[in-house]
Amino acid sequence: MQANPHRTSVDPAAFELHFQSLFDEGRGLSFPCDAAGRVDMDILSERARSNYFCARTLIGRDYSLPELRPTLRH
Repeated sequence: MQANPHRTSVDPAAFELHFQSLFDEGRGLSFPCDAAGRVDMDILSERARSNYFCARTLIGRDYSLPELRPTLRH
């Protein structure tokens, strides 16, 4: 098995890529990612993958450009 060249040693749960709704301030979509903002499609559920592709497609129409931010941990 080959190593994934896009994986990093940073905990992907430490960051998220957030797409803010352009029309509802309280709405948005967030996805776990690495420190460079790369989302590992292999760890997303089918629904999350679908939402991710939808958000990317609707940038500028329904969602803002994604924001890389640290995950809030409790």
